[in-house]
Amino acid sequence: MTGASLGLRSGSYGSVQQPSGALLSTQSPPYLFRKPSKISLSGPRERERILPRICNFAGRRKVRMLLLLVASAAVLSFITVVSKGDDASANPDTRMAFADQVQNFVDSGIPPLNNFRPPFIPAKKKKVGITTHSHQESATTHNVTHISAPIFPPKLHPCDSFSSPPPPADKRRIGPRPCPVCYVPAEQAALLMPPSPSASPVLKNLSYFSEDNLIANESIGGSIFGGYPSLLERNESFNIKESMMVHCGFAKGKKPGQGTGFDINDTDLLEMEECDDVVVASAIFGNYDIMQQPKNISEYAKRNACFYMFVDEQTEAYMRNSSGLDDSKRVGLWKTVVVRNLPYVDARRNGKVPKLLLHRLFPNARFSLWIDGKLELVADPYQVLERFLWRKNYTLAISRHYRRFDVFEEAEANKAAGKYDNASIDYQIEFYKKEGLTPYSSSKLPITSDVPEGCVIIKEHIPITNLFTCLWFNEVDRFTSRDQISFSTVRDKIMSQVNWTINMFMDCERRNFVVQAYHRDLLEQRKALAALVRPPPPALANDRLTRAPPSRKLPGKISMRRGRDKRPGSRRHHPRAAGAGGNR
Repeated sequence: MTGASLGLRSGSYGSVQQPSGALLSTQSPPYLFRKPSKISLSGPRERERILPRICNFAGRRKVRMLLLLVASAAVLSFITVVSKGDDASANPDTRMAFADQVQNFVDSGIPPLNNFRPPFIPAKKKKVGITTHSHQESATTHNVTHISAPIFPPKLHPCDSFSSPPPPADKRRIGPRPCPVCYVPAEQAALLMPPSPSASPVLKNLSYFSEDNLIANESIGGSIFGGYPSLLERNESFNIKESMMVHCGFAKGKKPGQGTGFDINDTDLLEMEECDDVVVASAIFGNYDIMQQPKNISEYAKRNACFYMFVDEQTEAYMRNSSGLDDSKRVGLWKTVVVRNLPYVDARRNGKVPKLLLHRLFPNARFSLWIDGKLELVADPYQVLERFLWRKNYTLAISRHYRRFDVFEEAEANKAAGKYDNASIDYQIEFYKKEGLTPYSSSKLPITSDVPEGCVIIKEHIPITNLFTCLWFNEVDRFTSRDQISFSTVRDKIMSQVNWTINMFMDCERRNFVVQAYHRDLLEQRKALAALVRPPPPALANDRLTRAPPSRKLPGKISMRRGRDKRPGSRRHHPRAAGAGGNR
């Protein structure tokens, strides 16, 4: 070094300050080495005149701030262009509005959905092999071809910071209410579908009993449709093994829907087998409910999900006269399937067949969303699946009852409401007590409830969840049709042997994506009561409008005053009372 100073860096923005001493003509400032000046200087003296001006100009605070802002904007623009490189053509239009942070999350690495299929696509539909004695099912039912799944940035899920507040306090509204639920946009939720089936703990292969020559044996409980499993077979079905064969309805016939007591047209069965993604199902038997049309369904779900409504012949006849059901068998999004030769007399018990055995009616479907016939779906099915299954790696989800947590209380409530024969409910409860059923308490945590609100079931079709719904159906077939009573017994027996659990979410969250309507009989009763309250005749109504309004004085005081006025000697009765100078 020659001894001359190269300048000092300020602590704020890193600009160079001019030293007090003059620069040597042979020593150039450091910044001239980083970026050559574009100004042509004729000689060293001219440089000495111009360089101090530049340094003084660059040292001003406002100018430095402006330069810093310009540099920051350039850097941000460059980062934005790089991060959005391949996503410029992504479709930003979604049918469900959501927070900007969610949109940034799902748009950061997801391809457009115009011609997109989920990352799990059956390359070839494999017909489920069915024999006269068993129906084989395994965890690898589908022959699949994996495609490259979208790679998401290492971020937390946008809904992780969302805390569901309690329902708003409203003294005028009594009873359960919905609460907010955090969803990702509907069309992006489909991309969060797991690329392969979830692991089924312990159980890998599941098959079902089927016999052609079943004989009625009501002494041991159950029905021909359920196969009359003995108590020994029932107890053995709770012993979880790698390969199992259990009773699961459709015990008589070639395959589910053909000569089994829950008969469906062959054309409909073939279409149901082609449903290989998500199925949304409901049922109306005995003309008990009014069909509700789903709302807020994305175009992607309309193209890829299956919407099926099971009805009996009585309901079909009513729908042809009221809802415009024609030969296409479609009413809005619902594809109606007429079921004949129903296995039970009770319409509610018939409804348990599609409710709990959807995996047998749709053997190639990956996921199912069951909703009772009285409910109206108001959210996209992919949003519901992402929220209650995929987000937390659950394989079955059901809401817990909004008020009751204990099976014994649920049984008493069913008896008080006349939901079923009281003696049958008592028999079922006593049977479960002998097996170890106890009232719900905090000792069962993290299990939050023993009583579900069973009108919605969200399920992935894997062997362990299929076993659960099969055994749950067997309890409904053997005992009462009140499935809330038998739910916890089946759940606890399976959970005691395998590492598996159920997502029992809050009932207010369920009410966020389904709207509950009244049963048909209650609606008809309300209409009948409204017809009994007849309006007044027109003449009487006009007379009331023209009549002077009555006095606001109390009737008792009026009658007393009138009585005093009519007494002799009263002021009104006295001839001088009307004069201004009457006696007082």
